[in-house]
Amino acid sequence: MRRVMFVFVSFVLLSPFILSASGQAKRPFTFEDMMKLKRVGEPVPSPDGKWVLFAAVDVDLAANTKTPHIWIVPLAGKADSSTSKKDSSNPSSSVGMTTGERVLIADQDADRPRWAPDGKRFAFISTKKQGSQVWIADFDSAAGKVTDVNQLTSIATEADGELWSPDGKNILFTSDVYPDCDGAPADELACNEKKHKEVADSKVKAIIFDRLLYRHWNAYKRGTRSHLFVVPSDAILVQATVDAGLAPRGPTPPQDLTPGDYDAPVFSLGGQDNYAFSPDGQELCYTSNHDKVEATSTNNDLWTVPVRWPANATPAQDYVKTILAKTKNITADNPASDSTPLYSPDGKYIAYRAQQRPGYESDRFRLMLYDRKTGEKKNLTEKFDRWIGTFAWSADSRRIYFSSEDEGTSPIYSVRLEGTPVAVMAVIDYFNDDLAITPNGKTLLFTRMSTQAPNEIYKADATLEGCLANPEPGRAPACALQKGEPLTRVNDKVLSQVSTQPLEIFWFEGPGPESAYGRMVEGFLVKPPNFDPSKKYPVKFLIHGGPEGAWGDDWSYRWNPELFAANGYVVIMINFHGSTGYGQKFVDAINGDWGGAPFEDLMKGLDYAEKTYPFIDKDRECALGASYGGYMANWVLGHTDRFKCIVSHDGMFNPISAWGTTEELWFNNWEFKGTPYSNPEMYEKWSPRNSAKNFKTPTLVIHGQLDYRLDVSEGFQLFTTLQTMGVPSKMLYFPDEGHWVLKPQNSQLWYKTVNDWVDQWTKK
Repeated sequence: MRRVMFVFVSFVLLSPFILSASGQAKRPFTFEDMMKLKRVGEPVPSPDGKWVLFAAVDVDLAANTKTPHIWIVPLAGKADSSTSKKDSSNPSSSVGMTTGERVLIADQDADRPRWAPDGKRFAFISTKKQGSQVWIADFDSAAGKVTDVNQLTSIATEADGELWSPDGKNILFTSDVYPDCDGAPADELACNEKKHKEVADSKVKAIIFDRLLYRHWNAYKRGTRSHLFVVPSDAILVQATVDAGLAPRGPTPPQDLTPGDYDAPVFSLGGQDNYAFSPDGQELCYTSNHDKVEATSTNNDLWTVPVRWPANATPAQDYVKTILAKTKNITADNPASDSTPLYSPDGKYIAYRAQQRPGYESDRFRLMLYDRKTGEKKNLTEKFDRWIGTFAWSADSRRIYFSSEDEGTSPIYSVRLEGTPVAVMAVIDYFNDDLAITPNGKTLLFTRMSTQAPNEIYKADATLEGCLANPEPGRAPACALQKGEPLTRVNDKVLSQVSTQPLEIFWFEGPGPESAYGRMVEGFLVKPPNFDPSKKYPVKFLIHGGPEGAWGDDWSYRWNPELFAANGYVVIMINFHGSTGYGQKFVDAINGDWGGAPFEDLMKGLDYAEKTYPFIDKDRECALGASYGGYMANWVLGHTDRFKCIVSHDGMFNPISAWGTTEELWFNNWEFKGTPYSNPEMYEKWSPRNSAKNFKTPTLVIHGQLDYRLDVSEGFQLFTTLQTMGVPSKMLYFPDEGHWVLKPQNSQLWYKTVNDWVDQWTKK
């Protein structure tokens, strides 16, 4: 008996597993676990308020694929508290909960669901046939089931970003088309199909361009522009009867509402749509930049255009002229960015986000209100020193809810249209986004995440009972909305089996410039699983990108703190001067000072952590960063020898060559206060290349061929320099990835290579 007990005690002390409160063994989080998690998208409530649609992406690591499916959950669904236990340290996790969510369309990929106004159908995007196209599903609300699925669009240039008009008559979608094909609908459709086929069939793949922004993010433009099209929602019925040989008339071709040699809507990496319908369905508002040199401009404007007119009465040669005559720029008075329009339910206003400084992509995003009758504009968040994120109107058009980063979290706030001063309230803490309001205005839907769990959908009472007016960000009062409860639990099975640690916060006084926080800077720490305070742990020191970005209590599949900590590391992250969520003055501090205050903040923050936490082994630390974090990793390489290793992913090595090979020139022009020709001193001052003689730390270089934000040549230059100087170094090169590593097996290789490199230089 004593022998058995001895073996058991040894197992508890030595095993990598721990026991949950229920007695279930938990193990450290792995990459394979992360790939099993479903990536939950935005909530889309049904018109009758009974259901919520959402897309969730499944990853098949073996097949190297990511496939979205549409799920449904009843809005009235509640977790079974008798069989569940919520982890109070992790607002997005639980064990054993069932809310009734299920896959709605299982036999094909399906993304971005959007309801028809009557709730009897919804549109979605699928690649089942002819690439990305709009499909329509018939829906039985009583049973919560799809009864039929049909393809709506079948255009050669493909379709995306669909939206149902509020009057139910039209469906909007985006497509990348050739602007010289602009014309009457049928003619434009045929022209684009012909050009698309010619490009696909041509054995010559060369491209000729005569202006900047010829490539963007990870793709070359190849002469196309993003345009917005509408097609009658009954076109699918017409097409079906034609296919069956039962109708003499052909299908109605989509109408291009944004002709011209401009992107309309503008390029976006996600988030809220840059276009919206008016409540009566008769007008469209969208975002477009008409400046001559787009590569140096952030001047996105809001434009409106009527949705329908007697197209058959318009001569083909006058079709484009007619549309352009009806198109109106409503923000021409602002030379900076205006974007993400959203009409009020009563149709009186358009809310949107705006910046004030031209050419500065990291200026504060303000919540603006445009009066459609008078043309008057009003800043609803003039006294709110934070960036406005996703926003949604209340059903009565009297207030707007919005998310906004604040000190590593993203609370949901509310602002009223009337009243002085404007009442802004922090109503939900944690990291929230993707807001939606049920049609009756009583329930707020949103996604929530943390460092311990990815997105799930939550719901809360939207009546704001108990909320107190509070003009200061980051100070959430007692409020009914803080009682938000989970609506989905799709990742519980995986998360209940793994051990993760909550994000811990610390503050320190940095040497950077004064701001609203004085010189105080926030840092974060994640401990490894099975943490033992009596032991010494090596450190992974993560440096965020942007540089106007931030670490926080949120989830990432590309730079996951829990996964970095899982194999026995303490993870430390610092929100240095330039980070978002601390006021615009704090953000602006990095302009023209890339290697100055941010570097000092990082070193001072690490000094503080080493002195404060005795379990940190300061002799076994590795610095890792991507994008600006990669730049800072390169800067660290030439300015300190305190790290045992460095990982530099997509980092800027030579600011002058980076300027000449990037696409969004407005970014470099602002951050370095001019061009290499107008202000060469700034580019030389903050160039990591100029400190190459000091390079000693073993460095892993990572870069993707399709990265057009920071060209792959930056990585090659760094690796060549390290090799010629005899510094231990290795390069991980991805020929099929851009600024981010997105393909599952590439991501697996990325994590393995990075972790192996850190282990090689920091593990005893």
